[in-house]
Amino acid sequence: MPKLWLHEVQYMSLFITFEGIEGSGKTTQITLLKKALQKKGYSVLITREPGGTVIGDQIREVLLKRQNKKLVPLAELLLYEASRAQHVQEKIQPALKKRKIVISDRYSDATTVYQGVARALSTELTDKLNRIATENLKPHLTLVLDCPVHMGLGRVLKRTSSSHLDRIEQEKISFHRKVRQGYLRLAKKEPHRVKVIDASGPAKQIHSNILQQVLKKI
Repeated sequence: MPKLWLHEVQYMSLFITFEGIEGSGKTTQITLLKKALQKKGYSVLITREPGGTVIGDQIREVLLKRQNKKLVPLAELLLYEASRAQHVQEKIQPALKKRKIVISDRYSDATTVYQGVARALSTELTDKLNRIATENLKPHLTLVLDCPVHMGLGRVLKRTSSSHLDRIEQEKISFHRKVRQGYLRLAKKEPHRVKVIDASGPAKQIHSNILQQVLKKI
C-alpha cells in the first residue's frame, strides 16, 4: 500500500463497530483506538447505540431503565431499530460523507444477537428490520471483544453496584451466555467483516490487536 500523506489520511472514510457482551471493555478500547487514529492524522467520530442522537438517547433511557421489566421483546426490538434509523440518517451517514472514520459502540449486529438470538425472536424479522433501519449500511469492520461471561459481568459489578445495573445488565447469566455464543457464531458466518478479539488480557495487548485489524482496512 502506498504511503499516505497527512492531508490524504485526514479524509479516510471507514465505518467500524465494536460489539461484545456486557463488560467486554468496548468503551476503553474505543477510546484507545480513537487516540491512536487521531495521532496518525485521521478524522474520527465516536458514537453509540442505542442513542447517538438526542432522540436516540431518549429511546436509550426507555430501553435501559431497570424499572421497565415489562418491556416485551418485540417492543424492545422496534425501539432499538427506531433509535438506529435516527442514528444512521442523522449522524453516521453525514459523517461518512465527510470522509470520517466512524466508530460505533454497537450497531445492527447487537440486535441480531441480543434480540434475534438471546430473545429468540425471528432472525428473518431482525434481519429485515436491520436492513430497513440502516438503509443497508453495513460496517467495513466489526470487532467483537470476547471474554468469558463471568469475567465481563465481574467487570460490570466492579464499576456499578448491583442495585444500579441497567435492564440488560441485570438479565440472567444464561441470557448473557446466549449473547456471547451469538457473537461467536456471527463471526464464523461473516469472517471477512467480523473479527473476534480476545478481551480477557491486558488492555494494551487488546488495543494492539485491534489496531492491527483496523490498519488492515485502511
